[in-house]
Amino acid sequence: MEINKLLFFSLSLALILGVVQSFDYNEKELESEEALQAMYERWRDHHQVTEKSPERFNVFKATVQRVHNHNKMDKPYRLSVNMFAAMTDEEFRSNFTDNYPTRLQAAAKPEENPVPPADIKVLPPKFDWREHDAVTHVRKWFQCGFSPMLFGVVGGIEGVNALRTGTLLTLSDQFFVDCVNCPPQQLGSVPNIAKFVGEQKGVPTAKSYPTTGIRAACDKSKFGHVMVTIDGIDIFSWQTEENLQRLLLQQPIIFGMDPGEDFHVYKEGIYSTEKCGALHGHIMLLVGWDVAPDGTKYWVAKNSWSEDWGEKGYIRIKRTPKGLCNMYNYNCMVKKSMETRNIEL
Repeated sequence: MEINKLLFFSLSLALILGVVQSFDYNEKELESEEALQAMYERWRDHHQVTEKSPERFNVFKATVQRVHNHNKMDKPYRLSVNMFAAMTDEEFRSNFTDNYPTRLQAAAKPEENPVPPADIKVLPPKFDWREHDAVTHVRKWFQCGFSPMLFGVVGGIEGVNALRTGTLLTLSDQFFVDCVNCPPQQLGSVPNIAKFVGEQKGVPTAKSYPTTGIRAACDKSKFGHVMVTIDGIDIFSWQTEENLQRLLLQQPIIFGMDPGEDFHVYKEGIYSTEKCGALHGHIMLLVGWDVAPDGTKYWVAKNSWSEDWGEKGYIRIKRTPKGLCNMYNYNCMVKKSMETRNIEL
């Protein structure tokens, strides 16, 4: 199906405005075509989606059935009829993911790319960078196609900068959207984004270069008084669970995974799909790990699809020895030494 730009714009606008209430339904709304049509209208109003068509309604119905059937089963995670419910898997993949296989991005062999040692012998049972003032709020808008990768990198920069300077700054996403040509082929990888940051002498704060949700000309007058600088980004490929934990103890980690087709309608719980690969190379920010009351081990990751998605923008992912959906294959650490000072303009 051809990508519908109007629907994409409507969803982006709704996410910019920050609708945060969940959309609920009851089984009676699934009993007839008329009831489903009324539910569709209620969903459109709730998520401020202006487009309406028979084709969209059919996609919506299929999503509702998928969500309903999944939630009736005894699964460790639940799905929702969220703002993406009227998008096909292909449309979602094209508009809201980076859409490249993480396996192809992870070229280095383990012995060629060892994990730097963490100064700790016993790993704690749980850890979360949100409790150490190293993670900013979940982002609410998307442009240029490479936004998950962009938001992952920005989150990584925010985290390491907070750890090196003692101050958590929210950095400007708008800066990247305005100052990089779209589509994203120009910055088609995490290292290229790091290279761009170096060429621009850092990243301005969101306070000085605020988000508008609309791409405009790069405005250097908005760079403000501080440009946050980095030394580059290291890629650690083909990790083990323990090695990734040791990486994460040092700072928030950018990572890629190939989640399943139900990932974009995830609502809550510990994501543990057996069907991976529908969304290739989706980039997120790993912020911690923990253990559920039933003993299930999980990771905590920050996504970039607004607080409407998942657990207020976050997802819990089952920790496995080999890594769910290739999530141990591509992990990135932003480099910033104590001697690397931010630029005062």
